Parts: sequence; structure tokens; C-alpha cells
Amino acid sequence: MEILRQGKWLYGGVTLLPVDIVSLDYDFWYSMAEADDQLEPGETPTPLNDDGVLYYYRFRRAGDLETPTWPDSGGYSVLDDVMVAAQERAPSPIEWD
Repeated sequence: MEILRQGKWLYGGVTLLPVDIVSLDYDFWYSMAEADDQLEPGETPTPLNDDGVLYYYRFRRAGDLETPTWPDSGGYSVLDDVMVAAQERAPSPIEWD
């Protein structure tokens, strides 16, 4: 796991909270479903991008480098797309480092 981008957003107009974008070399949610024997018939993992990873945003465990991690999004193959998705979820603008 690698943290690719880190940012902060304003909660309640007074508290800065972290968010980050991480890359994983597997489909996190597929792996979770597989481990819990919850895969649908014929379900396959989201294909990795050309760099062999998927990107995820994290609010709850932002900054945590321990693996396994727990992302707050599905996997995205394009970095800009996951950053846009994180912004859509945040209640205020994210300032990326």
C-alpha cells in the first residue's frame, strides 16, 4: 500500500480532518467478499490499471500505513477519478498537499 495524496477538509467549519488516496495491488472489496464467502456467482475482481493497482480514498484511516487497510471507496483505475469521488463525499473542499 502506498499513500499517493493527502488532504484535509473542514468539518463543521472549525476542525480540519484528513483524507488520503492509497493504491493497492488488488481489489480490496472483492478480496473481502471472497474471504467471507460472499461472492456472487461469476463475480470477478475489478481489473487493475496499467500500473497494476487500484486507487481508493480513505477518511477514517487517513494517514495510517498499516496493512491491511480499510478504504472508504470502491477501487478506481484513474487517480483523478478517485480524487473527484473523495471531493464529492466530503462536505467541504479538500485541500490536497
